[in-house]
Amino acid sequence: MAVFGLLATALGVVGLVAPDALLTVMGFAPVPDARRAKGDHTLVFLTASSMAAVNMGVYYVLAALADWKAFFRWTVPFRLLTCAVFLVAVVSGRAPAGFLGVGLWEGLGAVVTGAALRYERRDAAA
Repeated sequence: MAVFGLLATALGVVGLVAPDALLTVMGFAPVPDARRAKGDHTLVFLTASSMAAVNMGVYYVLAALADWKAFFRWTVPFRLLTCAVFLVAVVSGRAPAGFLGVGLWEGLGAVVTGAALRYERRDAAA
């Protein structure tokens, strides 16, 4: 959880400081400011998403430090949902193939978190 939180925070900071770099990492071709169409709000949405990633990352780190198991359990279904939505976005052509990594990262994180919680529960019961 702490690693995911640190990565989310770091990528959120990248999005706030260097939005074109984050777009490139996610498989989007950045558009130079001079070529942006009037009314293009890509950077506004990227700023909002990046700030949300910073906040979410801090929440994950704090939950990990507090060993807040309930929080960990709550993340599993929502990260699986995020995975599904992102995968559908790529398959439907709404997002580039590079965005597939974001969805797979969420899905893998959910599966690993769920498995770790199940392992700890079995270990505690024994």
